[in-house]
Amino acid sequence: MEKLIILFTGFFVFLSCTDHKNQFVFDKQIILNIEKDFMNMVNTNGIQDAFVHFADDSAVLVRNNQIIKGKKAIFSFYENMLYEDIRLTWSPDYVDVSGSGDMAYTYGTYHFSAVDSTGKEITSEGIFHTVWKKTPDGNWKYVYD
Repeated sequence: MEKLIILFTGFFVFLSCTDHKNQFVFDKQIILNIEKDFMNMVNTNGIQDAFVHFADDSAVLVRNNQIIKGKKAIFSFYENMLYEDIRLTWSPDYVDVSGSGDMAYTYGTYHFSAVDSTGKEITSEGIFHTVWKKTPDGNWKYVYD
């Protein structure tokens, strides 16, 4: 009887670990898909709509040595951009999800290009780092970019 209890306990621990590992892999893929959806929205709906849509209410952006806090400030920041024909692409090189499954982060490279009001092309490329949080309704929103 004791051996049977140990066997069943081990089996349930194995299943629990397998489910947790599967959820971890699933969450990583969800984050990669959200990053792709985010980038696509930037390039179809505009940078302002996308950065507001994917932001948590308490999101923080760091741009031009400034901290931009909250959706309203993010909206205003991108409303004041003086660029036209913005193209922004990025690709996560790495994604990780917390053991509790409610936080994640990505990093990788980005490429930005736009035309300013004088017709001059502006380009930038570098490294991005985004922190994601799972909201109570199960959606992922960025809290830091």
